[in-house]
Amino acid sequence: MKPLATLSFMTLALFLSACAETEFVVHTAKQVQSATSDGRPVGRYKVGSPYAINGVWYYPQADYGYVETGIASWYGPNFHNKDTANGEVFDQNAVTAAHRTLPMPSVVRVTNLENGRALVVRVNDRGPFAHGRIIDLSRRSAQLLGFERQGTAKVRVEVLPEESRRLAEAYQSGKPVQLASLNPEPVPTPEAAPSVAVSKGNVSKIPGAVVLTPPPPAVSTAPSPADQGSAIDLARQSRSQTVILTEPEPTEIYVQAGAFTNANNADKLTQILADVGPVRIDPRQVNGQYFYRVRLGPLATAEDADRILESVISRGYPGARVIVE
Repeated sequence: MKPLATLSFMTLALFLSACAETEFVVHTAKQVQSATSDGRPVGRYKVGSPYAINGVWYYPQADYGYVETGIASWYGPNFHNKDTANGEVFDQNAVTAAHRTLPMPSVVRVTNLENGRALVVRVNDRGPFAHGRIIDLSRRSAQLLGFERQGTAKVRVEVLPEESRRLAEAYQSGKPVQLASLNPEPVPTPEAAPSVAVSKGNVSKIPGAVVLTPPPPAVSTAPSPADQGSAIDLARQSRSQTVILTEPEPTEIYVQAGAFTNANNADKLTQILADVGPVRIDPRQVNGQYFYRVRLGPLATAEDADRILESVISRGYPGARVIVE
């Protein structure tokens, strides 16, 4: 792609992404400040206390500068209609996600680095608790991002600070928060779910914008004019979200066993892990400080990374993690 064309494409993608994110949080905030008829809870704002899973500690916090690359997974049928960590009812067909430390709810942009698809997602649950994953997306989110069948994808997760703050304020305002029925339309089972189609949406007059639409619904899911400014079904609003197509990014998978300011400590760890896999020291300067990162890789697949990661953790390094760069 020519440089000028690339610049225009990326500028357009950022513009469209901003529009999608603004629309997403507006619809969600309207729902938070309203109430629906059947009284099902939409949940509460929650950060939570530090907790440990399988010997690894996690420290929830409101981090509005959060950006991380890694492996995403998805969850669905086994958790459908069960409570989420902030008191909602999980809907596998809504555009939501589980994250280990971000407040619930938060708004994040998830980019599939393998195909360039980017989607705005609302975090409303805790997880994933598999060591090598950084986010667990709903089945619908995985469909839209194009990795439902393969199960995992290399992704970048970025918190959207303004949208997340506005959503937190709405939840903390003390106004009634309710959620209508999670199943306003029949939904295919995962085995029977058709491929997500790519089609032009209302923003298609601007070249490059595409919308990934769900299978044709049994009933209309678009809010009527009477819904505007009143109760809006969050599940319906989450069923069809704009997906921005960006350029796929070439990446490699590593397991990072640790990072040290002392090069000798890094060298000692490489010797300890020499029989686990291809290990090396990767120096990196951050804010004037050198860190010596001990990494294993590059690794061919997420499964290879899982195997190496478990070996490193079993040797007494629970802070090891999978890195995608």
